Amino acid sequence: MSYTEYDRAAQYVHLLSIEAWRPLRPRLAAALARVDPATGPVLELGPGSGSGTATILATVPDAPVVAAEPSAAMRAVLLGRLEEIAGAERVTVYPGGAVEVPLPERLSAVVGMHMVGHLPPQDRRALWKALAARLAPGAPVVLQVQPPYTAVPVPPFPPIGVVRGAVRYEGTGRAEPTGPDSVRWTMQYRTVDGDRELERVVTSYDWWIVSAERLADELRTAGLDVRVDGDLVIGTR
Repeated sequence: MSYTEYDRAAQYVHLLSIEAWRPLRPRLAAALARVDPATGPVLELGPGSGSGTATILATVPDAPVVAAEPSAAMRAVLLGRLEEIAGAERVTVYPGGAVEVPLPERLSAVVGMHMVGHLPPQDRRALWKALAARLAPGAPVVLQVQPPYTAVPVPPFPPIGVVRGAVRYEGTGRAEPTGPDSVRWTMQYRTVDGDRELERVVTSYDWWIVSAERLADELRTAGLDVRVDGDLVIGTR
């Protein structure tokens, strides 16, 4: 899967996710606090622009990181940002997603933020089983779920905006059901200078609905012990 829907949106994704990552970063760090880097690499699924990657590098010193990102546009942002992140020499950026990346024989942790809904249910279940077989004892799988948790229309939300220099970058989105377990998101991004719109980008993608409880059940079926922390689902061997 190439995730070409990010081709034009990639320039906005990092800027507009900064605020969301402020409270998420310490929660991810806490979930990874006991990871033993001697037991294998950390696998990061869908790292996007690298906010989670930076947290992994800071929290798990010395561990190699395999970052599997299917979007070429997002990889460009990720690779550019890694040049400024301490420990980046430990990161291998793989040009493929969760179902394409060759899994290491042993893993000290797995992280998947803002990406689980990209995976169809059958791919999710197969992936959890494959990961469980490779986790070192005590190694966590840290996943995040995102609304909606049922197939209902989601009206446009107020634009999220960030000012850089003289312009404002902003984004909003809405979703429509496409089936009993899926929606299609339509995202709109703009660059504006005062009242003047410099650019408008509209893109869409399919999203498979999964609640924290359902995801926890899938991980338990794969043989993991599970705890739920709000929108984070954490499974361990």
